Amino acid sequence: MTTNNRHVVPNPDGGWDVKAPGADRASTHHDTQSDAIDRAREIVHNAGGGEVVTHGRDGRIRDSDTIAPGNDPFPPRDTK
Repeated sequence: MTTNNRHVVPNPDGGWDVKAPGADRASTHHDTQSDAIDRAREIVHNAGGGEVVTHGRDGRIRDSDTIAPGNDPFPPRDTK
């Protein structure tokens, strides 16, 4: 099974890129991190779900979000 993960990473020339893991080239480029995250979510959702991993300006992972119908490795607890 192929994973449909995307990473939102800073572009050295400014702005933010959406990249597939191991890809040399970005899928898309955006001026703001927020726009890049929104597009990454669209791409992953349209591909059948997966993870969107957001990196900070320092390149370190800042956040990870499971997009339906992906399999969340840390689902929220049932509060019932």
